[in-house]
Amino acid sequence: MSVNAPHQGTLADIAAQRLAHSIITGEIPQGNKLNEAELAERFGMGRGPVREALRHLEGMRLVTYAVREALEGLACHIAAAQMTGEEILQLSKLLDSHEKQIEKHDGKMYVQSEGDFDFHYRIVRGSRNEMLMGLLGGEQYQLLRMCRYRTSRNAQRTRPALQQHRQIVEALAQRDGELAEMLMRRHIQGAWRSISELIDEEGKT
Repeated sequence: MSVNAPHQGTLADIAAQRLAHSIITGEIPQGNKLNEAELAERFGMGRGPVREALRHLEGMRLVTYAVREALEGLACHIAAAQMTGEEILQLSKLLDSHEKQIEKHDGKMYVQSEGDFDFHYRIVRGSRNEMLMGLLGGEQYQLLRMCRYRTSRNAQRTRPALQQHRQIVEALAQRDGELAEMLMRRHIQGAWRSISELIDEEGKT
């Protein structure tokens, strides 16, 4: 789906287009909870189409997770051999800053900033693999950030996610590509389960 597509189709389609555009452009600040009532008022429509749009976008994101698991796992494997010791050290320091952010929010939020402040982005870039950087960059990267946006307030996942990130860094430091790939795949599988549970819960309300 193109976020710049014409506003046509059902109200849910229009809501999905506007929501995707608002998140990617930063009109809706990262880390803000997506409230159906507020979005309905913002878009000038009922809550039903907004709810359907949210579920539709989440469904699309689930499809990307199978691809993401394979590609990021491979990127992690390659990065174990390609990243310099200094890059791995900086990755560890990045996680220190993430930990401070989590503690600042009492463990209730883990939102990563864009680009170099994004743990996953740094590893993909560290692989030095142009194809992987292309596949996992651009629109795909923004789609994945949209998915993280929805789960950033999952208090049960914040600290475990950080710990998993640290384990991945340790594997990179040991130059153990197989372990790094396995840990990254397991980490992404956990994220997949988290957002699947979120969709199920929203479907019951």
